[in-house]
Parts: sequence; C-alpha cells; structure tokens
Amino acid sequence: MAPPPNGMHELLEQLETLEKTANLSASINDVQNAIDLLTAARAKIANDPQTAPITLAKLQGPLRSTLEAAQKDIKPVYSGLNKYGRALDKKFKDKPLPPTSNDALSSHPQLINRAIAMHLLREGEFDVASTFIREASQHPPQPEPTPNTPHPYNNLSWEKNMADGTFNSETLQKQFHEMYHILHELRQERNLGPAIEWARERSDVLEARGSNLEFELCRLQFVCLFVGHGVDADDDDLMEEVPLGPMQAWEYARREFGGFQRRYAREVQQLMGAMAYWQNVVGSPYRRYFYNDAAWEEVATSFTREFCSLLGLSADSPLYIAATAGAIALPHLLKLQSIMEKTRTEWTTQNELPVEIPLPPAYHFHSIFVCPVSKEQSTDANPPMMMPCGHVIAQESLDRLSKGIRFKCPYCPGESHPRDAVKVFL
Repeated sequence: MAPPPNGMHELLEQLETLEKTANLSASINDVQNAIDLLTAARAKIANDPQTAPITLAKLQGPLRSTLEAAQKDIKPVYSGLNKYGRALDKKFKDKPLPPTSNDALSSHPQLINRAIAMHLLREGEFDVASTFIREASQHPPQPEPTPNTPHPYNNLSWEKNMADGTFNSETLQKQFHEMYHILHELRQERNLGPAIEWARERSDVLEARGSNLEFELCRLQFVCLFVGHGVDADDDDLMEEVPLGPMQAWEYARREFGGFQRRYAREVQQLMGAMAYWQNVVGSPYRRYFYNDAAWEEVATSFTREFCSLLGLSADSPLYIAATAGAIALPHLLKLQSIMEKTRTEWTTQNELPVEIPLPPAYHFHSIFVCPVSKEQSTDANPPMMMPCGHVIAQESLDRLSKGIRFKCPYCPGESHPRDAVKVFL
C-alpha cells in the first residue's frame, strides 16, 4: 500500500489508538455474566415459584455490579471514538461539496460500479464483490453522458461488460484468489514454493517485460537455505523438506542459477562469493544479502506488481488512489470554487486543473511539461516540441514565434525552421 499523504499521519495515529482501546471483549464478558445470572434466576424461580422474592432480592446486587463493570469497560471505547471524531473534524472541515454539474462521472454510474467491483476483488472480498456485481446488474442504470465529455466506455474486454451490466467476475475472482494464496504463503508461511512455480510458468513473459521477479524469488530461496530457514525447491516437488545449510544452498545454486547467468552474472557471483564466509557471514561484505528484514515484503510487493501487470492492472487499487488523491485535492478545489464565485469567473479548461494540487510523490504517475515561454502545461493538442538546439517549447509557442519561417530560439542563439522541431513524448 502507498504511504499516507501529508497531513494524514495524525489521523492514522488516532486510528491506531482507537484500535488498541476499542476492545469490547471485557464488556461482552460482563454482559454475558449478566445474562447467565438472569438465566439462572429464571430457572430457579421456574422450579420453585415460592423462592421468587428471595431470588430477585439476591439478584439485584450482582446484576448491578455486572452492568456497572460493562459500562466501565466500554468508556475507553467512547473516549477513543470521540478523539478520532475530533481528529476527523479537524482534518476535514465541514464545507459543502462541489455541485454534480462539474462532475464528469455523475452521469456514468456504471464506471463507479466497475471501480467498486474491481476494488473489492483486488482486496480479496470475493463474496462482497459477487453480491455487489449481481445487485448492480439486476438494476443497471441508463443515464445520459455528461455534456461536452467524451464517452469513457471501452469497446473491448470486460470493461464494456461491466458498463452494460453483463460483467462476470468469476475469472478475475479465481485469478485474485490465486494471488492472495501465494501472498499468504509468502508473508505468513515464509514459503517461496508457490511463487517460484508461478514465476517459472510465466518465465518467458516476465523476461520479455524485463522483470526480475523469478531471480529475486530464487535468490531469497538460496538465502533461506544458506542461513538455515526455509525449504528446498527441486524440479519434482518445490515443497520437499531437506537438511538446510550452506551446502544445500550450494546445491540449489548449481541446480537453479544456470539460467540466470546471462542476465544476473554479477549477482550470482556475489552470492557464490559469500560461500567463503559461511562461518561468519554476519561480519562479511555480503551480510546485506542474508540479513535483510524487508526481503520478504519486497518480493511480495514485486509479485503483486507483476501479477497485476499481467492482468493489465496497476499494483494499487485505482479506487483507493482516486479517493485519496481526491481527498487531498478537495480543499484546494473548494477554495478555488469560492474564489470563482466571488470574482464571477469560470473554469474554462477541461483537460487540466486550474490550480496545482500538491500530491505526494507516490501519486505522481505522469511527467508534466510546462512551456517556458507560455507557462502553460502541454496537452495532446499542444505537445512539447524540441528544436535542433535541444531546447523544448510548446507547439503553440513554436508556431507563434516562427510564423512558419526560420526563427531564433528564445533561449540560445541557434536558429532553425519549425519543420526541424521534433515532438517530445513524455
């Protein structure tokens, strides 16, 4: 998962405090004790009705004490909720939301449904996803597209199926179920076998993508054998337990690393060089390979990224990214809206925001070029153009400066013709 955006650390701290204090087990036990007292008293009175006054009199004290204990145990939960609520109010001011007239997706609920369904599938909530897709398909909305906004549906694959209400999640559910099974083996069981088997079955595709996943997994398997943790992975049974130690790691390397010599010769040599320090690898130059606490999480992250990439999906949920980025951008857009209302101006651009939104580095997915002449961001209709001298300006600035004839670069003495400029792809 991506790191929390700026300003969200306080909320996360309050949420962690709430999770620690919101332990209802003690209150549940107290309530259960009260129920047991009442049940026992009822049974006693049913057997001998004449003892009812004495039984009820004796019941008052213990029952009152049990209920008071339940109230006392639940007070920290109320306190944690109040503190978390105040933190939310402090972070998210009570301001009106922008009207839906500016929302390009307000008339495309199918896209929202698709994003929700994919998020649930990616998070492993398969039952919830199936129920959501079934109910959304039973009552598919048929809204009109937003005016002046291109219709965003894709004419291919499952995206159009979700848009018109015929999306079947069974295939994706099976694929994500496999992903979570392998991640469970990696993170919880420290078992590399299923992940190595998955990577080997797709070795050609991963190598064509330039992926390092298969080697990373095999390298970690070598490390596990070397330091005495894990299982060996042979051609017949990746899960067969064997004696562990440097010699087993050596045998594993001879058996598995031959295919990696072309791309990872240096890395393999370094692993083999560590064999000379097998008695004191902690004090050797190769210690970082064998005592890396983050190694398992790193290979799990690499596996998730490659698994989703082969499905044509990003490693992180687009819905989570969009919701988080939107929460960061919303205060800036609300402020802009209030200024526009006071100055009676309008938002005239459709392909770019009128203000800069300070998103965290993890949310910078595309390079942005700002023309040094016009100070405007490049678009598909106004792409960046590089002149023979190496300087880059926007297409509109190039046309305005050259007027179709030779012109001087605004940043150096070089002269060129506009036809010599080359389009730059970011």
